[in-house]
Amino acid sequence: MGTISSKSSDSSHGGREGGGQLYVSLKMENFRIRADLIPHVYGSVPIIGSWDSAKAFSMERESASMWELSFVVPPNHETLDFKFLLKPKYRNSPCVVEEGPNRVLTGGTLEGDARMAVFKLRGDEDVLECKVFIKADIVSPFDLAASWRAYQENLRPSRVRGIPDITINVVPDSGVENGSAASLELDLEQYVVPAPTTSSGVVYAANLTESPRSLFHTGISSKSGITSNSLHSSTKAALSSADCSNIRKDIEVTVPEPSRAFPISGMVESKSVGTFSTFQKQDGQRGLFVDRGVGSPRLVKSASASAFVSDLKLDAEAKGMPAAAGAVAAAAVADQMHGPKEDCRLAIVLVGLPARGKTFTAAKLTRYLRWLGHETKHFNVGKYRRLKHGANQSADFFRADNREGLEARNEVAALAMEDMLAWMQEGGQVGIFDATNSSRCRRNMLMQMAEGKCKIIFLETICNDQRIIERNIRLKIQQSPDYAEEPNFEAGLRDFKERLANYEKVYEPVEEGSYIKMIDMVNGYGGQLQVNNISGYLPGRIVFFLVNTHLTPRPILLTRHGESLDNVHGTIGGDTVLSDAGELYAKKLAKFVEKRLKHEKTASIWTSTLQRTILTANPIVGFPKIQWRALDEINSGVCDGMTYEEIKKNMPEEYESRKKDKLRYRYPRGESYLDVIQRLEPVIIELERQRAPVVVISHQAVLRALYAYFADRPLKEIPHIEVPLHTIIEIQMGVTGVQEKRYKLMD
Repeated sequence: MGTISSKSSDSSHGGREGGGQLYVSLKMENFRIRADLIPHVYGSVPIIGSWDSAKAFSMERESASMWELSFVVPPNHETLDFKFLLKPKYRNSPCVVEEGPNRVLTGGTLEGDARMAVFKLRGDEDVLECKVFIKADIVSPFDLAASWRAYQENLRPSRVRGIPDITINVVPDSGVENGSAASLELDLEQYVVPAPTTSSGVVYAANLTESPRSLFHTGISSKSGITSNSLHSSTKAALSSADCSNIRKDIEVTVPEPSRAFPISGMVESKSVGTFSTFQKQDGQRGLFVDRGVGSPRLVKSASASAFVSDLKLDAEAKGMPAAAGAVAAAAVADQMHGPKEDCRLAIVLVGLPARGKTFTAAKLTRYLRWLGHETKHFNVGKYRRLKHGANQSADFFRADNREGLEARNEVAALAMEDMLAWMQEGGQVGIFDATNSSRCRRNMLMQMAEGKCKIIFLETICNDQRIIERNIRLKIQQSPDYAEEPNFEAGLRDFKERLANYEKVYEPVEEGSYIKMIDMVNGYGGQLQVNNISGYLPGRIVFFLVNTHLTPRPILLTRHGESLDNVHGTIGGDTVLSDAGELYAKKLAKFVEKRLKHEKTASIWTSTLQRTILTANPIVGFPKIQWRALDEINSGVCDGMTYEEIKKNMPEEYESRKKDKLRYRYPRGESYLDVIQRLEPVIIELERQRAPVVVISHQAVLRALYAYFADRPLKEIPHIEVPLHTIIEIQMGVTGVQEKRYKLMD
């Protein structure tokens, strides 16, 4: 007997008023159907509109014995009059139409008794009976989109299934000959196109740090200077206590115990390096709003927490809450609810001799934290000094026994710290304080200024490799504004080495408070990372990032996959193969990689797990290829397989929500850009750790997020960054920072 399952158009799933559609599934089952006979359906509107067997719709094989055809019609559709037939696959034999009257479907209900489909193959002697299953349901547009995606994937099976996650093909592709459409000019510079934002030249990292507002907020020119009367009283007190150690050696400097300087309730310090235990304070449950994507419901705060929430001023644009999803958002909530108030703001205070990579480390850390969603700024004391006292200070200015110079340097350090603390009070989360901070007296001053306002972690960079130090010194002479007016390179070199010697005489390694020490980690080979009194999610992420970072120069190549069939049709998501243009780009990309990385034998190729990126990488030979699930395109959920015009027409509210805030908008059952950033963090960490070139072949949303990290673009700009097809973005990482170059291989 046939089987009927249907729901009427006035079902609770929603009819015309709710935007529902009638999803009809026709299935036929029989184990005896020969392989050369394909079940078809033909009949009247609204399915076929013709009783001509040549125009019949083919049913798709669902399993060894089951065939299926599904379609969507309005709930008030015209009467559907149809029949099943068997059509020969390889010959022009007549079709075999099922016996009996036509089947009639109206409003999702099949009229008459359910019956099997009976086919007479050779007269009355060979009769084939098939079970028939007819199911009609009212479904939402979201369910339709998900069903359509599954149908597409089953209809077009992947061409790369069976390829392992890590592969390397060493046989050259003989199908591409010189002079073909896939060949490239010998000079790759012919394909260079202007980069839209970042500079391709070398930029001194300190020049990109925050501008000193304390030197300009009264309208006073940097040339005229500013006296200590402009400082807050607390800063004056800290300065007076700092006016000590290096001038009068008979005065002992007392550094407060960390537990006194930063009273942290519920925490017990361990004197052993790298250990810290916590006891969580059990307060009443507090409800907070966390931005988890456009359209997400807000948590209702409890009455007992009203004062707490009022004090923190948490709302949709909550200060102190990062624009982030996942672990970052969860950690921010935990810090707000359970941690001391000053722990909500973090100051990373650099410590180290000149030419040890402090500013470059600070710049990389700033870029990483901003990309994760934390409001972060980089304050460079050298920039304050140059604006207030001029850039052409000789080495004598930095002598420990030069009282006037010491007071001037402490004053600008206090101004920078005051600016950073004021910015934190306005909503800033992480401040990177970049200076030598080489004496306990200076660090004591900073701790006094920060007490009760933020948590301080000292980050000390130590380098004992004279070759690296010499390289950094020469870069300093070439790039630093301190020597911009010195025409004689050797004279500048002598002056800087004399300045360095002045610092070395009075340098005191960090032994107080919470600290991280990076020892000989600049080149990425070995080294040590020591931590003391470090706890919490964000400090832990910072330690993990620093463990994997170095300044070894290497290129990172970012490119989208070749044009896919979905690109041609304008649909989002999917997992289709490449178009003809996409296949041509794959061959051109292979030639480019062969020429650009000719001498880079340890390079690797990273792709997503979607076949359009794997197929793009396929012609590349001689390098290992690694598939990353994290590099998959943004999950468009129920909108997968739709065009933006279809989304606008069928889901106008979703279309408008996405238009208002593309960064936070989360596709129904899918992802937002903030979600993509969270899953890309392991990719960023591994890119920082790699010492060899990497070619990343991925998708538009993913590459926008990766590019934003290297280019230090604000989060709000990520959904709008231009990443065109058939273009390679080369990111050069090294001691001079990040430079960008773009190659356009095809129009």
